[in-house]
Amino acid sequence: MFAGVGTLINVVAILIGSSIGILAGARITKKSQSLITDVLGLITVLGAASALSPLWSPTFEAALPKSSALLVILASMLIGGLIGSALSLETRLDAFGENLRKRFKASQESPFVEGFVTASLLFVIGPLAILGSVSDGMSQGIDQLILKSSLDFFAAMAFASTLGWGVAASAIPVAIYQGFWTIIGLAAGSVLSQYQIDAMTICGGLMLVGISLRLLDIKRIPVANLLPALVIAPALATLLHLIK
Repeated sequence: MFAGVGTLINVVAILIGSSIGILAGARITKKSQSLITDVLGLITVLGAASALSPLWSPTFEAALPKSSALLVILASMLIGGLIGSALSLETRLDAFGENLRKRFKASQESPFVEGFVTASLLFVIGPLAILGSVSDGMSQGIDQLILKSSLDFFAAMAFASTLGWGVAASAIPVAIYQGFWTIIGLAAGSVLSQYQIDAMTICGGLMLVGISLRLLDIKRIPVANLLPALVIAPALATLLHLIK
């Protein structure tokens, strides 16, 4: 197998799952679609809880100065949010989704952009996207990406039944993001230590909370503006680890 085959499988799974969801969506009532979205919001909360669990991991706490684990996450989210706001990442991602909507010739009333943004953030956030892609690049197997592909397949099916082709379009940023980490794994071998991955995963968990709040119509948090925290978190964790 070639490097990147895991990401290719993931992209195909999203496209097939989305297509099935769209075909099924036409036969689902609006009340049922709303219920599906609510269930997805609750499942996303469950995924967020899993991603947040490393915050209380003895391994993560031991890698940092005493009582600094929560401060690393707080600082990463604040700094990342400020950078993302300054770069208008949420607006840019919305604009990218709008351009894709026009290319797909979807109506303005369709939830194309919402589907694209929500699915893109959901599919790229989490340890499997990074760990699986790096492992793929290092030729250590694609088991993690196969697992992620299975999860994304069913998530894409459910999301697309209510949010349409925007979910399928999310395969583009997934390919770019995971392709980047595959190249990193191919060129540099083992890139991140466990505590660095934990810091990134915890921030991703908080973003999943933001996504769930959007899905449940509780609060529309500009989650895309927080994405730089995924880079800031391991960097801050490394700095504190070195001065410990």
